[in-house]
Amino acid sequence: MYLVDYHHHTNNSFDSQAVMKEVCEQAIKNDINEICFTEHFSLNPLAPTYGHMDFNKYERELAECRDQFQDQLVIKKGIEICEPHYLKEEYQKTMKQENFDFILGSVHNINNIKLRKHLELNDKEAVYRAYFNEMYKLVSEADIDVLAHLDLMKRYAFEQYGIYDFYQFKDILADILKKAIDRNIGIEINTSGMRGKLGEALPALEVVGLYRDLGGEILTIGSDSHFAETVGAHMKEAVEMAKQCGFTEIYTFDQRKPKGIKI
Repeated sequence: MYLVDYHHHTNNSFDSQAVMKEVCEQAIKNDINEICFTEHFSLNPLAPTYGHMDFNKYERELAECRDQFQDQLVIKKGIEICEPHYLKEEYQKTMKQENFDFILGSVHNINNIKLRKHLELNDKEAVYRAYFNEMYKLVSEADIDVLAHLDLMKRYAFEQYGIYDFYQFKDILADILKKAIDRNIGIEINTSGMRGKLGEALPALEVVGLYRDLGGEILTIGSDSHFAETVGAHMKEAVEMAKQCGFTEIYTFDQRKPKGIKI
């Protein structure tokens, strides 16, 4: 099985201390064939991700790792943009300059308020609906390749409110997924939730199945790891989950072009 991890952070992201070289070494030990580094990036000065990314450092480390591990690991250049549906022109300019293989889009803030902080403002239904509405805006407008952790709000809302009811939000989820399919944007199975109390991927099985039922094809898998030790964590379970939903391929990207790999 060709194993890929298409969501990983290093110390190029504001919330990770992982060293790229050590992540690559661990990926090889964990039998990962291909990795895409997806560092956090924001052009919004109100976002916590703002101002951390040093593209020269990132590019230099990628080049060094590609040189060192060229026969053992395929290494791709990615980015995770927070709220890329705002400041669109500025983002496009930066993205073109940097020549990425892969762009993830994510919602970490609603109206410049962090998701965790957003919990204080509303009740359960309103919290989840506000998040999914923001995700719909993102998928409608942003220039990205894949939606990161489609139901991320549950990571923060879980302890206070529990996980949302799939059927209660099925309509808005379907709208998000249809828009993604229309715009040739994929989704990911993000395994970070499998490592903690949440006990399930982001998004969960029902959402991945709905994406497939609606005709979705572009599916990536990522650990969303911020540590070398957990690179490629639960990739095999994610592949099984994809198969269970009817997928026969997982996607990789090169110069932002999707390529299916049989599973």
